[in-house]
Amino acid sequence: MATATALVSIDEYLRTSYKPDADFVDGEIVERNLGEFEHGTLQGAIFSTFWNNRKSWNVHPVTEQRIRVAAKKIRIADVAVVRGDAPREKVTVTPPLICVEILSPEDRMSRAKVVLADYWKMGVANIWLIDPVYRSAFTFDGSGLHEADVTKLHVPGTEISVDLSEAFEAID
Repeated sequence: MATATALVSIDEYLRTSYKPDADFVDGEIVERNLGEFEHGTLQGAIFSTFWNNRKSWNVHPVTEQRIRVAAKKIRIADVAVVRGDAPREKVTVTPPLICVEILSPEDRMSRAKVVLADYWKMGVANIWLIDPVYRSAFTFDGSGLHEADVTKLHVPGTEISVDLSEAFEAID
């Protein structure tokens, strides 16, 4: 993963389309590791679960959404789930209900933790990290990563629950 060395303003970043889209961190354009088959399949399966239940769960899922996690920092979530009553924002500034990151083979856990911490600092209460290679999942909060049961990732106090077993089977 490469990082551009020339600093740009956040306004310039927001006016520019990157293919693929990139994070913006303190004036630097930071390329993201793109997924391969496993990453894309898992991302689609998770998005589909939220999409298929969006009315009953009162949520709106999006993929590859720009999220302004701080004044000079924008992250691109693999899957973000916003509350149904949240404002529709071109660049999300209202903390999503859930942010999901899926590890790519080139990703490092240390970088993933930094990204997840940015979501936490923004106010996202439900942060999930999924590893398609090891078929594992984690939740993240102020005390760090916690291994999760892949058969029941859930949002406390709601009926929102995702079983990753079928998604993992799809990538075998």
